[in-house]
Amino acid sequence: MTVPAVDDTCPVGRAANLMGDRWSLLIVRDVMDGLHRFGDLQRNLGVARNILTDRLKRLVDAGVLATEPVAGGSAYQQYVLTPKGAQLFPLIVALRQWGEQHLFAADEPHSVLIDTATGDVIAPMHATNRQGQVLQASGTAVQR
Repeated sequence: MTVPAVDDTCPVGRAANLMGDRWSLLIVRDVMDGLHRFGDLQRNLGVARNILTDRLKRLVDAGVLATEPVAGGSAYQQYVLTPKGAQLFPLIVALRQWGEQHLFAADEPHSVLIDTATGDVIAPMHATNRQGQVLQASGTAVQR
């Protein structure tokens, strides 16, 4: 699928064009969290049906989500992540961690993401170079 962007050479622009609105990100988050049916997504998000329908169609058309029949021979469809959609996990984690750090007071309760194998809270994410050293934006450059 071709996703038009203001700057066709910028991967950030293309990704933001598809994933840059609140509902698309929250839909992907909810599907990652185990919600797969339209009604469950709508109830959890509190989004209007027409907006949810539009975002789900865009995400399916872009190959981020796929539809499949609900188990048990039902006529209902459910939404599942494709391998392409599953690769958005680091983006969701990075947004979560940024929000935890900057949008909550120190004593304000919020959800946390844990490693189900250990029960530990996920370690902070960082951009690293090939040697494992943490990078900052000031230490990088875009090559065109």
